[in-house]
Amino acid sequence: MTDEPTPQRRILLRSGKSPFDVASLEQSLDRDVFATNAGNLIFSDAAHKILTTPRAAVFSNGIRTDPSAAARINEEFDVFVVPLANAFRPTFERPLRRMTQLIKKLRIPVVVLGVGAQADLQYNASRLKPMEATVREFVTQVLNRSASIGVRGEFTEQYLKSMGFRDVEVIGCPSMFMNGETFSLEKKAESLTAESRISVNGSHSAVRSHGLDAIIRQAHERYPHLRFVGQNLLEAQLLHWRETSNLIGAQTSMPTHPSHPMYREGKVRLYVDPATWIEELRAFDFSFGSRIHGNIAALLAGVPSTVLCSDSRTLELCRYFGIPHRKISETPANTDPAELYEAADFGELVNGHKERFLRFTGFMERNGLENTFHHGDSGKAFDAQMSKLALPPAVRPWTESDPDSLSSRFSWMQSRMDELAAQNAVLRGQLEKKGAGPVRLRVQTSEGTAARPSAYRRARRVVGGPVRKLLRPEQ
Repeated sequence: MTDEPTPQRRILLRSGKSPFDVASLEQSLDRDVFATNAGNLIFSDAAHKILTTPRAAVFSNGIRTDPSAAARINEEFDVFVVPLANAFRPTFERPLRRMTQLIKKLRIPVVVLGVGAQADLQYNASRLKPMEATVREFVTQVLNRSASIGVRGEFTEQYLKSMGFRDVEVIGCPSMFMNGETFSLEKKAESLTAESRISVNGSHSAVRSHGLDAIIRQAHERYPHLRFVGQNLLEAQLLHWRETSNLIGAQTSMPTHPSHPMYREGKVRLYVDPATWIEELRAFDFSFGSRIHGNIAALLAGVPSTVLCSDSRTLELCRYFGIPHRKISETPANTDPAELYEAADFGELVNGHKERFLRFTGFMERNGLENTFHHGDSGKAFDAQMSKLALPPAVRPWTESDPDSLSSRFSWMQSRMDELAAQNAVLRGQLEKKGAGPVRLRVQTSEGTAARPSAYRRARRVVGGPVRKLLRPEQ
């Protein structure tokens, strides 16, 4: 008599894409695989790795929540794991409601692997009051299907407990546990010099409202090897297509804007895969800026980092993990990265990591989840599979117009135009069968309605300048 093999548990993970899903830059931007912020993939990839064991397989559910998929999820999966960022914020209320609608229909366990509330640096939760009912319903439904809810830090714990919830555990963010219970970090040099390679990151709000643009501008003047790493979809569009429909993209003080000196000098990058992001940061000496996961990516690469906190979501994570940080409101505009580097102390980050890791895995076990470091191969198979993938390069500034630079863009645009033309033909046929007569698509303009420009003309507006430069005869 032989033992029956244990059936593999099927875990559904809320994530923009599987770490093993390889797509071109054009496809990644078109699909928005990182749900507007590439930092989301850092913690979802980490969760995917941590949850993968011989007894569990992990599947990506995508970012958009579809309550009508509940029956299929109940049938096909054993648990729904939801790593989140700053989900308790007014601009995320509608997605949070949709997620609650889905969870209410699920009969399987639902585990929230870290969620945060967003307020100011003083931890004032008054701006969250209008959405309290939405948050309360979400947490209630989660706790009906799990032992506890994992939150990112002290502020979110305080916020939920003020509502009367008790089964709340501070676990930080899965991203910091991508490599398990060990975390080593040391400064490569005693101090930064003009030859040091420095990575800087920051949001539009930090540049617009908190003076980060002045700090970046002066660092750009002092350090020839400074590089800005963007994270937003609109920044990726500006880098790859030189334009975006998002009005925020017009902010010229951002290094991702085509008029910015760092853009023109090719000193900007954005990554659609965390593995590439982390690997390329290994060559740097220091990272700083307002992006929490931009700096966590650097820490995972073994690069000293300092976070310039602008709100509670970054502050509570830095405090929990012992990541060197300063409040951006208290950081002078003439701050030199060398000062941040010299002041950065990583003792608490390194020495307290194992205890935080055990707290994180303890939370998982109490919620019925195994982890690769205690129940698997410590992620070796995951890392080996990742190493075999031909991941796309970083998104870089479109500052050249050579054939190689244009070919992939043109190829993708041609395929999309063919798809759209086929879809439009089907729709026109359906409308004409219903007696609508010949159909011509029209759009609303400031002067009334006008015929919609052809796909060719819309594409030409994007690439016309670089193409004309390419085809211009040598002088």
